[in-house]
Amino acid sequence: MTFATSSQPLAVSVPVRRTNPIARVAASSVPERLDAWAGVVLRYGLVAVILFFGAFKFTAVEATGIQPLVSHSPFLSWLYSIGSVRAVSGVIGTIEIALAVLIAARRFAPALSAAGSLGAVGMFATTLSFLVTTPGVWVSVPGFPLPVPNEIGAFLVKDLFLLGAALWSAAEALRAVRSR
Repeated sequence: MTFATSSQPLAVSVPVRRTNPIARVAASSVPERLDAWAGVVLRYGLVAVILFFGAFKFTAVEATGIQPLVSHSPFLSWLYSIGSVRAVSGVIGTIEIALAVLIAARRFAPALSAAGSLGAVGMFATTLSFLVTTPGVWVSVPGFPLPVPNEIGAFLVKDLFLLGAALWSAAEALRAVRSR
């Protein structure tokens, strides 16, 4: 038996974490299986939410619903100078659907999934900016010292969690790209 000396580095065996979420589901320990399933639910739940709201952008109700948010956004308001309310909503919906498809491609194309996830990060950062750019999103409630989000603001706050899911998805997909 030999030991490392000051001139000889100690060799340490570090287990390699599997980056394929489907392969990790078959891992031996309960925490590894939970981690693997959590990743699958997180990524494909994110995909489902983005797909749903992307498809909804093609309805007149949603196009009208997002108009106050988009029109007050310093990042997006210019879109109404080149397209109608329905056309702008359709473009946003198309982008959202494309991002969802890219994120879903993780098993076959982790680089595309990483790109879609990073695009979703930008999308959620943009929608969260509506919390500060849209008038009336924060309201005062008698007896409570801080402003609270109204119905629209409360709906937008959920994007903070979706932003976290997109960041996780991007990081995981980039690790998979690196390991290939």
